[in-house]
Amino acid sequence: QVQLVESGGGLVQAGGSLRLSCAVSGRAFSVMGWFRQAPGKEREFVADISWTGTTTYYDSVKGRFTISRDNAKNTVYLQMNSMKPEDTAVYYCAVTRSRSQDPTGMDYWGKGTLVTVSS
Repeated sequence: QVQLVESGGGLVQAGGSLRLSCAVSGRAFSVMGWFRQAPGKEREFVADISWTGTTTYYDSVKGRFTISRDNAKNTVYLQMNSMKPEDTAVYYCAVTRSRSQDPTGMDYWGKGTLVTVSS
């Protein structure tokens, strides 16, 4: 049974940093990623990383967020720096066998962790 458990969310001031973690149990996946959903908005792609470390980012987070993974621990991370109020959302970890920036293309999801950025 595959389970994804996120941690690291919380409240941060604009300009601050947070680091999210997502531990995956059950099996390993080629692609691990992060999505987010702000109140009243659709879930959107944030970043993903392949087994070999190739990364993709949503334009609005490029240069501020960094995704990484530890294959031995089956864990993916999202380091968020220079955070903005518009980064406020529930952040979800997701995994899949082949790359997709569409939420419907992901195979398994975590329950999400709330990130709030105050101005």
